[in-house]
Amino acid sequence: MKIIAATALALCANLSFAQAATSTSSPAKKEIIAKLLSLQAQSYEQLARGVLQQPLGNLMQGAGAALQQVPAEKREATAKAIEADIKKFVEDNAPMIRDKAVKLAPSTVGAVLDERFTEDELKQLLNWLESPVNKKFGQASGEMQKALMDKLMADTAPTLETRFKALQQSVGKQLGIPPAASAPASAAKPVIKK
Repeated sequence: MKIIAATALALCANLSFAQAATSTSSPAKKEIIAKLLSLQAQSYEQLARGVLQQPLGNLMQGAGAALQQVPAEKREATAKAIEADIKKFVEDNAPMIRDKAVKLAPSTVGAVLDERFTEDELKQLLNWLESPVNKKFGQASGEMQKALMDKLMADTAPTLETRFKALQQSVGKQLGIPPAASAPASAAKPVIKK
């Protein structure tokens, strides 16, 4: 929920940054905004991780497909080299993008908070974010999402598996790849991350 709020606020920030730059907010309002930004820092870091991981997921997927064209005797070494390159890329860039997201939050998210909320509304928001109920909800949210994901997978896995097999056959046919006579069942299952 915090990620959604942070993302929405960040997207709205570009529209209001120029107006907020000339804001004449009270020191108390600015202090409340600073506290709110501090409380939400983890969500900005998660947003930054998502920005970094999304293209890496696409790259890894493409590399996995291309890896099948590498001679079998070189495949494992090539996969390990690619994995090492990706790991190094993440190690080199994750701190930079995380720090940049946190640094940009005051001029983007903070500007939206300043423009769209009154000081009283910001106090209410701060009280909610610091409340025991919100903290308890935040702690339970991972468990709730896992329960939903587990049930969703249990209820849809047979249908998705059948449809995925049909998709694999269709793609294989379009590529001119003959269907595997006795492919192991695990090879036909979609990889779905939890």
